[in-house]
Amino acid sequence: MMVVIPPTVPPLPRERSHDRNLRPGDAFGWLGAGWRDLWANPGPSLAYGLFVFLLSLAITLGLVLLQWDYILFPALAGFMVVGPFLALGLYDKSRRLARDEPVSLAGMITPQIASGGQILFTGALLCLLMMLWMRAAVLLYALFFGVRPFPGLDHIAQMLFTTPVGGAMLIVGSLIGGLFAAFSFAISAFSIPMMLDRQIDALTAMGTSWMMVWHNLPVMLAWGAIVLALFLFSLATGLVGLVLVFPLLGHATWHAYEAVR
Repeated sequence: MMVVIPPTVPPLPRERSHDRNLRPGDAFGWLGAGWRDLWANPGPSLAYGLFVFLLSLAITLGLVLLQWDYILFPALAGFMVVGPFLALGLYDKSRRLARDEPVSLAGMITPQIASGGQILFTGALLCLLMMLWMRAAVLLYALFFGVRPFPGLDHIAQMLFTTPVGGAMLIVGSLIGGLFAAFSFAISAFSIPMMLDRQIDALTAMGTSWMMVWHNLPVMLAWGAIVLALFLFSLATGLVGLVLVFPLLGHATWHAYEAVR
């Protein structure tokens, strides 16, 4: 009698878990590590921050001079959407420091990206999200105020905080803006550092970033609050704070990626 032995079926690979059991306080550790990277050969990092400040200032002045100030606040909020892409060179500096490799501003401007051109797709998508949010903000204003002209930057605060319609628009706009911010944060928090570090396609990187954020939600909420607080500080200083804050957050984000991956 012949016995047939069924072929051995290899077990399915287990899905890699992105839950690192990180605590909210760990976010301050990332910030401290970013601070150390900032002041390790600080020249390139501060030059990077100065460039981002000058770029932001030029865009702000351009919107005011062209009388497009009605999209100024959405544009400033949208800066947080594209910020992770702009910080690409800062991630590269932190990676080089970890490998004991030399750091230079030229190397930060032209980093070696493991994923190649795939990272441009992610950057284009983040820019599209920013433009979509700006368009949504304009439509939201029209929904609440109709064809009423924009009152100007010197009267917008009074209109928002002293009228019932302004208050309602502020609440609805904050909710919609929060959804945009949460989505963009989830897909960009780690996708850009990941594509710098690994050969991976853009959609997989964004999906993996989403999972990393979801599986480490408490610490990522703390990290998002830190990013928002430092960005508001930069706005309060007339964007001058970006010279220091932007490189600090860029370096810290690399350490966040290293801790979560």
